[in-house]
Amino acid sequence: MSRIWRFAGINFDHMHMGDLLRMVVEHPGAEIAGICDEDPGRMRAAIANFSIPTDRVFTDWRECLEKAKPDVVILCPATARHAEYVEMVAPYGVHIHVEKPFAASLAEADRMIAAMGKTGRTMVINWPLAWYPAHRTAKRLLDSGTIGDLAEVHFYDGNRGPLRHVADKVEISEKEANREKSKSWWYQRGKGGGSLLDYLGYGTTLGTWYHGGHRPLEVTCTTDESPGLEVDEHSVTVARYATGLSTFGTRWGTFTDPWTHQPQPKCGFVLVGRKGTIASYDFEPAVRVQTGKHPEGFVVPVDELTPPGRNPVEHLVHCLETGEKVIGPLDPAICRIGQQIVDTAFRSAREKRTLAIIE
Repeated sequence: MSRIWRFAGINFDHMHMGDLLRMVVEHPGAEIAGICDEDPGRMRAAIANFSIPTDRVFTDWRECLEKAKPDVVILCPATARHAEYVEMVAPYGVHIHVEKPFAASLAEADRMIAAMGKTGRTMVINWPLAWYPAHRTAKRLLDSGTIGDLAEVHFYDGNRGPLRHVADKVEISEKEANREKSKSWWYQRGKGGGSLLDYLGYGTTLGTWYHGGHRPLEVTCTTDESPGLEVDEHSVTVARYATGLSTFGTRWGTFTDPWTHQPQPKCGFVLVGRKGTIASYDFEPAVRVQTGKHPEGFVVPVDELTPPGRNPVEHLVHCLETGEKVIGPLDPAICRIGQQIVDTAFRSAREKRTLAIIE
């Protein structure tokens, strides 16, 4: 490593902050320069887990940036505040890692892109599914022509709910999670809550990557309307491309979490090409492929992810040091197309009709 990259974690709304800080600690060329949240209690676990000294703990984001002097800032605020935080932090000349989703709207995503464009620094949007070996293996097989030209992407994903676990997938009881719903931003429409905004971007962003950057022509979406909740816990989106129909389902309330036991329907992707199919499911050790020569199907063990491509922290550090382009799903240009589909789906569900893709 030519240097030690200094990371600061600002805003702990999203439980993934703990996972990302762990990646920083485990990287030989990175360190935690500071962490910041208005609520000191939300940082308590990270301070203990990573032995963060008190002079690197802040409750004011400006003080954090001015004293910690990070090279990279990890942002984990509520979705509706992503644009606000990028616009606040970008003028400090730092690279920015935004934890998924991109934004609460396309307009806010464009604000983020514009803010970073003024600095010449790098912004990445991290989608944890991009680091699942099965989905990376599926992309390699697709790019090698194994199933011919891609026609359809089918995605279904989620978990038992965002309040059923915290950092490092530590489980929370259903009773405790239900008690927190009325207070959590995850269940507040004005803060970008709901399964659609939480998970649809996974499918549409990786789906755009699989589709080679192509956009659909139109989108139809429907969501559940659970009594007492102001956001959805289940959504189904159909996107019509020139090549055919792709579907994207999101679910809070799967029977099991996919990282413990795959629920049914399984969480992950099915890619349908002109000459075959690939089934790529979260956390599974192999993908299943059908081709003309093997219509009965066969399994392909997933590729082993090796440094510097195992997680977003080491990948970003590598790209900053070498000048290489970040992997597709982290690229704001790919993410913007994913956000276009999300915005169109959100409006389609509200208006209960099919809509042309939002520009």
